[in-house]
Amino acid sequence: MNAMVKAEGVHKSYGAVQVLKGIDLEVAPREVFCLIGPSGSGKSTFLRCINHLEKVSAGRLSVDGELVGYRQKGDKLYELKDSEVALKRRDIGMVFQRFNLFPHMTALANVMEAPMQVKGVSKSVARERALKLLDRVGLADKAGNYPSQLSGGQQQRVAIARALAMEPKLMLFDEPTSALDPELVGDVLDVMRGLAEDGMTMIVVTHEMGFAREVGDSVVFMDDGVVVESGHPREVLTNPQHERTKSFLSKVL
Repeated sequence: MNAMVKAEGVHKSYGAVQVLKGIDLEVAPREVFCLIGPSGSGKSTFLRCINHLEKVSAGRLSVDGELVGYRQKGDKLYELKDSEVALKRRDIGMVFQRFNLFPHMTALANVMEAPMQVKGVSKSVARERALKLLDRVGLADKAGNYPSQLSGGQQQRVAIARALAMEPKLMLFDEPTSALDPELVGDVLDVMRGLAEDGMTMIVVTHEMGFAREVGDSVVFMDDGVVVESGHPREVLTNPQHERTKSFLSKVL
């Protein structure tokens, strides 16, 4: 079975600053893959490379067997045009720390927008699907509300519904709860749990160790642009082998 995501020697530099220093990892279909580590360790940068929001400096990244951002001819890689990248990006949903909702649109319109604009879905079909998705994230009663009328947790759940509206095969979550008040975190994690149960392939950059332990199939600890330790969440989180992992977990657990 093809890996859903495969990274081979992925490097990312900004000028002289190396942010990713050779990341090798695989994410299987239907897997919930959690990335943990201190701020500045390269987790979010790696996530952004997966949908080519950042271009890798060296190495290869593929999603569902296809190279991200490039095509191979012989032994050379050629960068795809922006329009070709955008086509591939449709299959990858991304939820950011900040919700990035359109402030002038209702929750319903936010969820309907991309399928209509990008996929040419009719308004009636987009509306029906958007209402189902808002129901799925527990916000059926907020369809007519604008982002300013919603709590941070509700906005984040709308953002998840919006990403799901494109029917992605892969969902990327970049610290989806870190901007939320503590009492709002649970609702968002519950939605993510539901997605995991439905078999969605997910890569989650998170500080929520409980979520990583309960829901994650694999956890990777990154520090200073490299994978330090990886394995089953219970093993990595309760019995870390590496000093850097132990030091990090002693501060967050």
